[in-house]
Amino acid sequence: MQREWQPDELVGSWTLVGEDWRLVGNKTGPTRLGFALLLKFFEIEARFPRYAEEIPPQAVDYVAEQVGVPAEELGRYSWRSRSIEYHRAQIRSAFGFREFSRGDEDKFAAWLAEEVCPVELSEERLRDAVLVRCRAEHIEPPGRLDRIVGSARSTFEQRFCQRTTDRLSEECVTALEDLVAEQDTARGLLADLKADPGQVGLETLLREIDKLMAVRQLGLPDGLFADASEKLVDAWRARAMRSYPSDLRAAPRSVRLTLLSALCWRRSAEITDALVELLIGLVHKINARADRRVERELTEDLRRVRGKEGILFRLAEAAVDHPDEIVRSALYPVVGEKTLHELVKEAKANERAFQARVRTVLRSSYSNY
Repeated sequence: MQREWQPDELVGSWTLVGEDWRLVGNKTGPTRLGFALLLKFFEIEARFPRYAEEIPPQAVDYVAEQVGVPAEELGRYSWRSRSIEYHRAQIRSAFGFREFSRGDEDKFAAWLAEEVCPVELSEERLRDAVLVRCRAEHIEPPGRLDRIVGSARSTFEQRFCQRTTDRLSEECVTALEDLVAEQDTARGLLADLKADPGQVGLETLLREIDKLMAVRQLGLPDGLFADASEKLVDAWRARAMRSYPSDLRAAPRSVRLTLLSALCWRRSAEITDALVELLIGLVHKINARADRRVERELTEDLRRVRGKEGILFRLAEAAVDHPDEIVRSALYPVVGEKTLHELVKEAKANERAFQARVRTVLRSSYSNY
């Protein structure tokens, strides 16, 4: 239950109305206040508070004012007496609820395992699901839900592991078991699967390709986790990543095979994505090297002719002043023929020439790789 309440929220949720007053009746003192608070708490939460401190202080003050009992009197209300049991029974009857039974426990655990556990991993949300279901069926939830949630999770895990194991071929099972064998070369693959790719480079790319091929050779069936949520498979993958080989060997066979299957299944997809990124990174790296190499080569040509702006200005001025003269007589006296040849050579170092040279260097770079 929320701890902070606005005035309008208190009025809307904690105000005693007609039928509430009939139930409160002629109770007095701490009993009157305690009953009124139990009544409104149950109306809001569809369950009873486990202890007095669970009731928001603002609500205690507000209800105490309505029933004419000091809020401090709540401390004298017994939470372990026959009176509170009678009060709870009276409130359950008023709302059409009944107590939770052992049969309900089995039913709710089975429902959680079948419907909720496949899509929800959080223990807190599993408890919330039980509370919502209890309210819908007008059943007062038990004081502690850990037993129901634990039973449901255990049942679901057994089913999930058995279903996964049943889909594995004998050859695949053997290959997976070899990953955690105490003396087997396949153990290196398990360590590799848990390792990050490393820096961008050809060796890294080839190593990841080898890793992917090794995973595919395990023979995991295509539809192994087709009916399992991605969140569920990721949770088992994370659990396997945290486990040491000795932990996996100590686990029950179906759990061990499911952990290894989830790890290899998800890592196969992750390695495939990493290979794409590595390849793109490698191409960018080669391209950058080619660009820098060509830039160094062409920079020398670009630096050979100094004062290009002044030369171009003099050429333009001579052309404007002597529009009718031939090039040799009008321009060569202004800028020497050798300088003009060097300018032409520099002009050829334009973007097209640059890109063509880059392509040539790229082909050479890829060949060397």
